[in-house]
Amino acid sequence: QVQLVESGGGLVQAGDSLRLSCAASGRTFSMYSVGWFRQAPGKEREFVAGISWSGGSTSYADSVKGRFTISRDNAKITVYLQMNSLKPEDTAVYFCAARRSLSPVITVQSNEYDYWGQGTQVTVSS
Repeated sequence: QVQLVESGGGLVQAGDSLRLSCAASGRTFSMYSVGWFRQAPGKEREFVAGISWSGGSTSYADSVKGRFTISRDNAKITVYLQMNSLKPEDTAVYFCAARRSLSPVITVQSNEYDYWGQGTQVTVSS
């Protein structure tokens, strides 16, 4: 069983930065790959970024590539999403999700993740 808690969201202006954290419980968290997803009002949940269990593989949506960076600290059982050059279209509730996997391949399908956090709101004003 893994429990995930996101933090770090807030209201910022376009061009600003935020760092989201996803704190996990569970001694086997290092065996899980983690994804960040987001959902804007009236839109479907979409993949943002993912990282493999070891941190050796990462994947990004085209819309955030070059602006967002995902990383993990298995000792602190936390995954981070550094978001730079934020745009109003990045406004959404951001969720982290975990799936037990020792594969270096990052899945972008939300239904393949087993555990989800409650989400944190990110609002970017123009």
